[in-house]
Amino acid sequence: MKPLKIQGVIVPLLTPIANDTVDQEGLARLIDFVIEHGVTGLFPLGTTGEGPLFTADERKRVAEWTVKHTAGRVPVIIHTGMITTAETIALTRHARDAGADAAAVVPPYFYTLTEDALFDHFAAVAKAVPDFPIYLYNNPGVTPNALSTRLVVELAGAFANIIGLKDSSGGLATLFASRDLHDGEFNTASGPDGLILAAQAIGVDACVSGNANVVPELVVGIMKAAKAGDLATGRALQARLDQVRVILADGADLSRYKAMCAKRGVPIGDVRAPLRKAVSERIDACWEQLSDILALPI
Repeated sequence: MKPLKIQGVIVPLLTPIANDTVDQEGLARLIDFVIEHGVTGLFPLGTTGEGPLFTADERKRVAEWTVKHTAGRVPVIIHTGMITTAETIALTRHARDAGADAAAVVPPYFYTLTEDALFDHFAAVAKAVPDFPIYLYNNPGVTPNALSTRLVVELAGAFANIIGLKDSSGGLATLFASRDLHDGEFNTASGPDGLILAAQAIGVDACVSGNANVVPELVVGIMKAAKAGDLATGRALQARLDQVRVILADGADLSRYKAMCAKRGVPIGDVRAPLRKAVSERIDACWEQLSDILALPI
């Protein structure tokens, strides 16, 4: 299994749509845009990428296109979590076969599971791809099944290919507790954009930032300042990102992200139903505010 430990900014890619299907050209534009602005990893088909709204075939196409167009410039972690264990295994195997660097797996959504059932689910996935890296993806905002610190430690201890954790819970306790797993090689990434600087203070490796689809240079600036120990600059840029989070609804309205990408010269279509499209008046107001922030030096 190839070693993998990502530092810096990982982008949970928006999924471009044209004529209500996934758009390969739009995806290529977005990938180039974020890589050119300094991101260090790509994470397609997660929450920000509307992953659950696409069919398995569409998700496979996006995974293949992402790996092919990225062409090794940065690592690609494909989100493969599904509601059933069998479907999760199938998509994880596909991610491996498509050439991705790793998969990330959110716990099954809809049904509430015991910790024993969750362990069995992740164990089955890990055993199905023993030489392929897997990130646990804790996101209790979209599934009733949160990953406890105890479960993360148990899974990482049982399976060498469970190499990291993306934690979108809004807390830092599990990230802090998991830093030393696998002899310090366990790869940790914070989820909420409001915690980027705070997570760096406790030694988290990376952030997964939805706003980095739109303002990658700003998020990269925060991480560079944090890694350099420049707390004053990090605080100033985090405060600026917090303004962006308000303007863009911090991912609660994905159509704003997509509209602002178009304003920045990266047209990627709109969201898939049942998500609502942004109205033009809101788009114009958001862009006016965002333009002022983008004009500031980093």
